[in-house]
Amino acid sequence: MAILNVTPDSFYAGSRMPERDAVERRVREALDEGASLIDVGGYSSRPGADEVPTEEEWRRVALGVETVRRLAPGMTVSVDTFRSEVVARTVEAFGEVVVNDISAGELDAKMLETVARYDLPYVAMHMKGTPQTMQAQTDYRRDITTEVVDYFRRRTDEMMAAGIRRERIILDPGFGFAKTAAQNFELLRGLHRLCGEGFPVLAGLSRKSMIYRTLGCTSEESLAGTVALDWECLRQGARILRVHDVREAVDTVKLFNAFRS
Repeated sequence: MAILNVTPDSFYAGSRMPERDAVERRVREALDEGASLIDVGGYSSRPGADEVPTEEEWRRVALGVETVRRLAPGMTVSVDTFRSEVVARTVEAFGEVVVNDISAGELDAKMLETVARYDLPYVAMHMKGTPQTMQAQTDYRRDITTEVVDYFRRRTDEMMAAGIRRERIILDPGFGFAKTAAQNFELLRGLHRLCGEGFPVLAGLSRKSMIYRTLGCTSEESLAGTVALDWECLRQGARILRVHDVREAVDTVKLFNAFRS
């Protein structure tokens, strides 16, 4: 999954593509490097990110999705949003997309019913609070892996009760969202437990602070660390890698598959 941030303020400067020409260059690059799907976001979810009005988020998402549809009509597109209005407008304008929701429907009461109505694939992520407040909400009663697994057991039941088909659900443990560095690594060590729950798992570790702060470098210098942890995610059963660096991720998957065969 190639990240396309149509935003001016995402945490990794190399992924900020707020202008039309930059968006088109990024889409062409992702296609050339072998992306399986492109994830379009119009609202930065980095810790402490500024609020973005719905209309502005929609404008950004529409630019990204339109560009992918024009350059690669057959490419699967996901939309990184927690707003049901953005989902509905995207589907009405461009057809089916995957919904990639950092809140698992917790921030918009209409999200689950909207996903069910359009019968869309749905990536649900674990997070407490909002992007503005999540890093102050890292206290858990039990170990983080148990918390995440139990949360998704409850939440997937609620998704299916809302009409989302089981085979449409993908889980994201939410590395970096309402979790300390130590909790992120603990969650990574236990990722196989979530992968054993019967849903495909998406892992999004690309260039995050758990990597560059541990290594004492910057996000721009954290590609090697990303590749190392992506391999571990694959080893434990993750099915999708959400990445900034597509070529390196594709190579990682190819080598992992060769190793496993």
